[in-house]
Amino acid sequence: MLIIFSGLPGCGKSSISSELAKQLNATYLRIDTVEQTILNSGTAANTLGYFIAYAIAQDNINIGNTVITDSVNPLHLTRNTYRNIALSRGVPYLEVEVICSEITLHQERIEKRTSNIDGLKLPDWNDVINRHYESWDRERLVIDSATLTINQSVDKIIKAIRSDFSTYNHN
Repeated sequence: MLIIFSGLPGCGKSSISSELAKQLNATYLRIDTVEQTILNSGTAANTLGYFIAYAIAQDNINIGNTVITDSVNPLHLTRNTYRNIALSRGVPYLEVEVICSEITLHQERIEKRTSNIDGLKLPDWNDVINRHYESWDRERLVIDSATLTINQSVDKIIKAIRSDFSTYNHN
């Protein structure tokens, strides 16, 4: 469901909409956060999405929602920023790296997939193998999609969340 608020500044939209989001356990998207993040970032367009995602994640954590981020997250800088959001708000976090250990399977997936986002140009295999991706320098949960099904992967993550995942959460 999409609930669309409107009204002049100061009329109480943010107070009402954030409380409604809390009660419905809904994701909260605040345009002020998006617009201000764009103004504050001073970055190139190719990194702007991360800054927007950080701000939206913070909004949702602030109202008590669980947030799942889905991105390449290739740099220590981007990984640290997400982790620092959780640490600064005192909420637990779990870092998950998904890999595909079978190169031919990975290539086949890249070559056969189609985009479900209008206008999104998917990378080809050459783009994938030449992508800059920094090695992890700390503990995380590694999911190998070559050896686990989607359901098995989800089960493994849920098990880590339910258990004492202090190995993954340095909070």
